[in-house]
Order: sequence, then C-alpha cells, then structure tokens
Amino acid sequence: MPKPVPAPHRVPAPPAPPAPPVPRLLGALAWASLVANIGIVLTGGVVRLTGSGLGCPTWPRCTEESFVPQGELGIHGAIEFGNRLLTFVLVAVAVATFLVALRHGRPAITRIAVVLGLGVPAQAVIGGITVLTDLNPWTVAFHLLVSMAMIGVAVLLLRRLHDADGPRQRVVPSGYVALVGAIFATTWGVLYLGTVVTGSGPHAGDANAPRNGLDPQTWSQLHADLVFLLVGLTLAAVLLLRAVDAPARVRRPAWALLGVEIAQGAVGFVQYYTGLPEVLVALHLVGAALTSATATWLLVAVHAPAPKAVAQKPSSGSSATVTNSRDR
Repeated sequence: MPKPVPAPHRVPAPPAPPAPPVPRLLGALAWASLVANIGIVLTGGVVRLTGSGLGCPTWPRCTEESFVPQGELGIHGAIEFGNRLLTFVLVAVAVATFLVALRHGRPAITRIAVVLGLGVPAQAVIGGITVLTDLNPWTVAFHLLVSMAMIGVAVLLLRRLHDADGPRQRVVPSGYVALVGAIFATTWGVLYLGTVVTGSGPHAGDANAPRNGLDPQTWSQLHADLVFLLVGLTLAAVLLLRAVDAPARVRRPAWALLGVEIAQGAVGFVQYYTGLPEVLVALHLVGAALTSATATWLLVAVHAPAPKAVAQKPSSGSSATVTNSRDR
C-alpha cells in the first residue's frame, strides 16, 4: 500500500521590506506640499467668491504698467494679487522638497517631487490664461482640476515616503482593487461635474465673466446622482473590506473617504437649497480637495511593497510553499 503524501509545509513569507527612515524635514515638506496645494484651492475660491478674478486684469503683470496692483484696483486687486503671491510659497515648498528628496537618495521619491515642482509653473500659466480669457468657465474648471490632481500627487508622496521602493503587489483580492479603481474614477467624475455646475451658476469671479450656458438645475441633479453612486461604492468597499479583514492600510482610507463624502454631500445640499452662500461654497471647495486627497490615499493603499521570497529547503518527503503575509 503506497504511503500517503505529506501535505505541503507552508512557511510565511517575510514581511514587506521596511522603508528607509524618513528625514523629519522631508516628512514636514511633504505635509507642507499637501497643505499648500489645498490652501491654493481655498484662496482661489476666495478670489472667485469675492468677484476679484479680474482684480489684476492682465498677466503676468497686474496691470499693463505694473506687476503690483495700483490704488484704483481697490480691494479686488489686492485679493487677486495676494493669491498670485501664494504661488511663490508653492515654489519655495516644491524646490525645498525636491532638494531634500534628492539628498535622501530615493529616486522614486525624487520623481514625485519633480512632478510636484513642475505643477507649480504649469498652474501659473493656466491661471494666466484664465485671466487673459476673462475667466472663461472651462479654463477656470481646468485650473481647479489640475489643482485637484496636484493634491493627489502630494498624497502619493506622503504615502510612498513610508513604503519601501521596488516592486509592489496588491494587498487585497483583484475584485477589491477593481472596486477601488471604480471609486477613484467616479470621484473624478464627481469633481468634473462639480466644475460644470460651478461654471453654469453664480460666483463667476467677475460681474462680466461669461458662464458656460448650461442649465444649473439639470447639471446639479446629474452631479448629485453621481455623488450618490460614489457614496454607495465607497460604503460597499468599507463593508467588504471589513468582511474580509483587509489590512488596516486599506480600511483606514476607505473610512476616511466615506466620512469626507458624507460631510461634503451635506454641505453641497445645504448650499444648493440656501442660495449658494459664499462661506458654504468655500467650505465645499475645501471638501472637494479633501475628497481628491482621500480617494488618492485609498487608491495607493491597495498596493504595497512586495516581500522578497525566501528560498527554503524542503524537508525530506515534502515540498515547501511560500505564502505571503499581510500588512495589517
């Protein structure tokens, strides 16, 4: 009678390789990049909500004769010029982040810092085109969406700082990765439709600025429908990730995104039914920035550095199989 074949002996794979220690200055600059990019969204909103979008009627100068606002431009000129000055804060943070990342010696981090740095002059040019086109609503929308993308890049930098470089692998089943991808795509659909609604309504940035000519009520309803879809997908992700005991690195951003979506939806409904008061519109802008940040956090979290396989000599009469441990 043949001997039974022993079951394979399973040994856990080593945990994912730890990231090199993050210099305190680099970590602080990464946070500064995120805060500054969210801040520029808020100050840009203040420019629009106060009707100061053409407070400096040309670009790159404030007027044809001067880089700084003159007395006749009043408070609107001061607000718009102040927003332009914040670009130099972004430049300083971006340059410092790049230099410290370069010294840190991690090419992956340096590349992300380069993208953040290049985004600043790109946004300055887009902002200039926005002024030169008299606040064309489609250009204004593109300007805001690029800011949302830069917020996502800043989140990527923060997350990758604490992960080791090298190959990455998913930490949840492929179906969950697809669900998170759908959430991210829907998030960007919501952000885009938000800019369309904004371009069809008040708060154009200047009394004479054009609107996109679309019906605000119709597009607001479409925007709300997509928000409901986004909340439903995120809630499903939260429940499913909990059911399979997914790693905490994935559960945390899922919960954070759901919380931001609920708060953002509440602000959106209140502002719509109260006539779009400026304070609530500004708060809604910050909520949009946080939505971009948390959606990116969730997207990045579903992959982690791949552990290095360790070869183990099989014992006599058995075979060795390596399984992956999970990051909790």
